[in-house]
Amino acid sequence: MTDDERAIRALVEAWMACSKAGDLSALLDLMTDDVIFLTPGGKPFGKEAFAAATKNKKNVAIEGRSEVQELCIFGDWAYLRNYIDMTATPLDGGAPLHRTGYALSILRKEADGRWRLARDANLLAAEKS
Repeated sequence: MTDDERAIRALVEAWMACSKAGDLSALLDLMTDDVIFLTPGGKPFGKEAFAAATKNKKNVAIEGRSEVQELCIFGDWAYLRNYIDMTATPLDGGAPLHRTGYALSILRKEADGRWRLARDANLLAAEKS
């Protein structure tokens, strides 16, 4: 495994850990400033909208795992296909929301040598009972 592959896999692990911890600042640091997110049925959105949406979910406990299915690196760019299984449980006792599915991400190695998320197509869907 190359140093770049290890760094990208560490980014994926950090994303899951920061999501679980509710650490928005750390999550934002894992993204490029021009990041774009794509979700089913929604318009593309960037870092500012991600931050606003995440702040509105601070009373939610996140549990999940991500399994890298494919990782290809091309110089300072890489793409990652992974399978995600996550549950968001409202801390007020509401019903948990379980989502599973695939995401396709484009990552960019920035001037500071760190890999960051640049584009993300998240295809998670509510798991059917």
